[in-house]
Amino acid sequence: MKKPIALTLLCLLLLLYSITGYTQQAAKPSFKAIAIAENGGGHALFDVAAKSWLNKLAADSNFTVDYISDTKQINKASLKQYQLFIQLDYPPYPWEKEAQDAFTDYIENGRGGWVGFHHPTLLGVFDGYPMWQWYSDFMGGIEFKLHIPGGTAAELHVEDAKHPVMKNLPLSFITEDEWYIYNKSPRAGVHVLASIDEATYLPKKDVKMGDHPVIWSNEHVKARNVYIAMGHFPQLFDDVAFTTLFRNAIFWAADKP
Repeated sequence: MKKPIALTLLCLLLLLYSITGYTQQAAKPSFKAIAIAENGGGHALFDVAAKSWLNKLAADSNFTVDYISDTKQINKASLKQYQLFIQLDYPPYPWEKEAQDAFTDYIENGRGGWVGFHHPTLLGVFDGYPMWQWYSDFMGGIEFKLHIPGGTAAELHVEDAKHPVMKNLPLSFITEDEWYIYNKSPRAGVHVLASIDEATYLPKKDVKMGDHPVIWSNEHVKARNVYIAMGHFPQLFDDVAFTTLFRNAIFWAADKP
């Protein structure tokens, strides 16, 4: 009787080992993301809503997100562990030199993907900081000029419905934000995915730039990247079009179908 018992125990141990190994493999995140957002400021409520939404998506989709509130933690070594960089709310001008160099390397050499909301196109000379010219070129060679305080709703028109970031979005949809105005359209330097019809501003506003892209990707660098001009109001996370766009952008930029 001892042999059957020993054999049974061995089988149980092998089964337990197999289950444990499978569980550990399943628990390993499919990718790691880093997300930067300022502490406080005018976008604080958006940041809170974004983190809550992101944490749930990460838990449901088996990836992780580490949050930082300044660029002191950004260097080439730290970015090696992340397959996705999310710029929830952080302008390009106050970055330390080491962080600038690390981010430039990350984007130019495709060491991970990037998704940026609203703030990345706040480009120019602010608070005594010079223009970060590489970042301006990355965003299509633009410079920030004006914005619409308090925001306004506008109709967005999808220009490349076949792009994975625009999957399951209608060809036009209405979104509200504090839209930015630049010294020129970025179109010549980027691949535009959607633009605003400024005639649809509600309430009507006189702050316009004509050709007004609001979602685009720079295809001149190796990293998968997408800029989304929205990102000021927390109620965006009640907007199915916005959350669909955000979800698509994450998995496309991280190269995870």
